[in-house]
Amino acid sequence: MDRELIEQKLEMTDKIGYLLLKKGIIDFEILEKALQVKLSEADKLKRNLAQILVEDFGYNHDLIFKEVAVLYAFKEIREEITNISEKRYEIIKRLNESFGEEIKKSLLENRVIILPYDNKPSDKVILAAVDPTNRMLTKLANQLNLKRYEVCYLKSADYENLIHQVYPPENEYLKMMENSDEVIEIEHEESNISEEEIDSEINKSALINLIEGAFIEGVRKGASDIHIIPNGPFSTDIFMRIDGKLMLWHTQKNTRPEAVISVVKDRSRGLDRFEREVAQDGFIQREIDKTIIRFRVSVLPIVGKEIKNKFESIVIRILDDRKVVKDLSKLGLLGYASEVFQKAIHQPQGMVILTGPTGSGKSTTLVAALYQVINPSVNVLTVEDPVEYEIQGARQLKIGYKMNFEQAIRAILRHDPDIVLVGEMRDKETAETAIKLANTGHLTFSTLHTNDAPSAVARLYKMGIEPFLIAYAINLIVAQRLIRKLCNSCKRKVENIDENYLKSVNLDVDEWKSAEIYEPVGCEHCNNTGYKGRMAIHEALYFTKEIRQIIVKSGIEVDEDAIRKQARLDGTKSLRESGLEKVKAGLTSLQEVIAGTMED
Repeated sequence: MDRELIEQKLEMTDKIGYLLLKKGIIDFEILEKALQVKLSEADKLKRNLAQILVEDFGYNHDLIFKEVAVLYAFKEIREEITNISEKRYEIIKRLNESFGEEIKKSLLENRVIILPYDNKPSDKVILAAVDPTNRMLTKLANQLNLKRYEVCYLKSADYENLIHQVYPPENEYLKMMENSDEVIEIEHEESNISEEEIDSEINKSALINLIEGAFIEGVRKGASDIHIIPNGPFSTDIFMRIDGKLMLWHTQKNTRPEAVISVVKDRSRGLDRFEREVAQDGFIQREIDKTIIRFRVSVLPIVGKEIKNKFESIVIRILDDRKVVKDLSKLGLLGYASEVFQKAIHQPQGMVILTGPTGSGKSTTLVAALYQVINPSVNVLTVEDPVEYEIQGARQLKIGYKMNFEQAIRAILRHDPDIVLVGEMRDKETAETAIKLANTGHLTFSTLHTNDAPSAVARLYKMGIEPFLIAYAINLIVAQRLIRKLCNSCKRKVENIDENYLKSVNLDVDEWKSAEIYEPVGCEHCNNTGYKGRMAIHEALYFTKEIRQIIVKSGIEVDEDAIRKQARLDGTKSLRESGLEKVKAGLTSLQEVIAGTMED
């Protein structure tokens, strides 16, 4: 039969197949195979073509069902999920649990969640389904005895995110600890600790469950790091860094710290459990909530009160690829900063530098910038030590004992790069190579550790980089800090602002008395801190002709004040001004910005 006739027949008999074929999502060969599967199935088990393509042919669920939703006019739930509040999570949870455990189980099996139709009391609900064509939806509606309902489409990732918030998964390791009758105790103190004694403690499952449970809790709480610190001969504290602050999570008593540390070492690659007097770096990988999570382990020997104890501190960095930001709009760049950032990264050559202290989110911003310019037509190379996140479309050089950071930097010059990411300009040699790349037709990204953007110019100058190279190789320097966001569940409007405080931090009293600002309160959703999550503030120094002239004319040292003055004329806002914009938007508190930034 002629292909055109087949398509005409298909348009009448299988609208899903016709639509996906016309849009180029599937080809004719796959379509024929999928239709054969559909025809061969018994009537009671009959699946539609979309279900067959996803389940049997491995097509991306959301790619297929987004088109199906449009075809059959199913509304897609989007903003309601991504911008949902803690209070609404509670409403959704109560609504879903009100129908009983059996219904809840059936909803989860079919990947369906019940949502309120709107914020007003109503007998109408939304059945948000990952597969809105699922035949079980009608049966579920009957079981729920729903008189008024609307079936809507919910993307698979949004469904998983929502379910994890409404029904947080149990930590099986911590549950085993709680249900276990096993108690870890030390009956007597020995003058010399033997490996056999440490082994006997390690082999107790409660200790293993504690460490595995800490990995899971760290990921689910959104911690950036887990700290394991000895606190005496038979006590160990476990802290988690959440929103930039260390919080005590657990204290393990009646257990030698050496045993707790050894459990971590045994689960890490690259660590020697019996070595306790040198710094070590290791690696752990786990599948948590259906996602591969990597943990970078740093071990340092530390001093203890007892001479016989060889104590060590462990810091475990959690590397969760789900936290990688690919959308620049989510970085918090506003106004002039956003405009010049976009302009700088889309230049054919030149350097973009991110500056700020450790933990200020510089790498996150650089990776987001890279994702804006990566495409199959350019060769993107990165040199980082260590490599934290896998960047799709980039060749990330592997640093090791046979090729160190400096050797890798030199090697990329011979590897035909278009775009290069140099993790950090640590010394004159690295900086000169990065500047050379930027000056010879390559778009180059890198980081520096300085307090603000003009200071980065002075730092490069003091490293020994020629002023004309600094002036004409760099497109943009962005200083960045991370500040905590107010918890949406408990933040409170400030009714009477303290005038003396405003004067003490040199803010205009009349301007801020009339502003609508909020303060932290503290609730169960934010661990009583008043803050939940972090965001970036920026100072963007774009290299205009005037800025370049000031740098070129530098004498014994760079005139930072002249650069700052010209930058303000160009439109640059300082870090504090950027933060104060966020205060006026109700996103953070005045105290948080003042504490995290220096006075202009």
